Amino acid sequence: MFTSPLQLTEAPSIADRDNISKRESGVTEESPMRLRMEALIKEKQGEIVVALQELDPANKFRTDTWSRPAGGGGVSCVQQDGNVFEKAGVNTSIVYGTLPRPAIEKMRVNHKAIDPDVDSLEFFAAGLSLVLHPQNPNAPTVHLNYRYFETMDKDGKCNAWWFGGGTDLTPTYLYDEDAIHFHKSIKDACDKHDRGYYPRFKQWCDKYFFIPHRQESRGVGGIFFDDLDDKEKDQEQLFSFVKDCLSSFLPGYLPIITKRKDMPFGEREKQWQQLRRGRYVEFNLVNDRGTSFGLNTPSARVESILMSLPLTARWMYMHEAEKGSREERILGVLKQPIDWI
Repeated sequence: MFTSPLQLTEAPSIADRDNISKRESGVTEESPMRLRMEALIKEKQGEIVVALQELDPANKFRTDTWSRPAGGGGVSCVQQDGNVFEKAGVNTSIVYGTLPRPAIEKMRVNHKAIDPDVDSLEFFAAGLSLVLHPQNPNAPTVHLNYRYFETMDKDGKCNAWWFGGGTDLTPTYLYDEDAIHFHKSIKDACDKHDRGYYPRFKQWCDKYFFIPHRQESRGVGGIFFDDLDDKEKDQEQLFSFVKDCLSSFLPGYLPIITKRKDMPFGEREKQWQQLRRGRYVEFNLVNDRGTSFGLNTPSARVESILMSLPLTARWMYMHEAEKGSREERILGVLKQPIDWI
């Protein structure tokens, strides 16, 4: 009598096991940090999109939900050609994958807990990324990104982790009160956890968002940090810090966009905005590590990664700002960052 051999099934992946855990038990304070961070960024994405939609109810955000073959996925919420924003994107991304040995060796420079003797390593990354490009040149572009990364063994046990992120403001025309308000909002969030965070991460932001080939900053800064792990503070403390930073965004930006979105402007102001947008594109495509990492990740969703780019931009040969103009004033600040508070 012929008997067919037993069919061996593959063990569920870490992503599969995480999905089962979320479905059966939900996400609690006892859940792995990767699931708690995923839940946080999805919650904050919803809050931010609702608040931005209220500024322009007639132009609805397009929402795309996507998945990755290896596990994870994301939600992209994008508005284009609206009354307030030329382009606005609020994205979440969840990635499960495998790091090859060269990537492991590179990461061990900052994270010694990563096993140096393996040829590959499972990893998880979760992030919320936001870029808002207003229609009105008097209203500033704003960027936000907060993320969590961990490496795991085959059973899903975390062996190294870290947080990164920040937020920064990029005005076309400088209103000191806007820069002061934005910086004070994020400083208040930092000060709840460590009074050294704001000056340290503000300086890091000024250094990171610098365009070397132009010798100028992208904007007037904010905060930026990366690779914060247990050498900095424990995991719960850093998670709480990231939560407070995320919660500070709407109070820090909504009053600014509300005040500036309906101000009068002319062709000169719009042209200057387009030139400054060109600088934004240059930084993101040439200098930004996050864009590079995303585009080089297998099965990357390119549309979501390039969401940060403005809908329109402009380059003019040998353009110079007029002496004594508002355009020249902001260039001076971009050449030499200042302390706003």
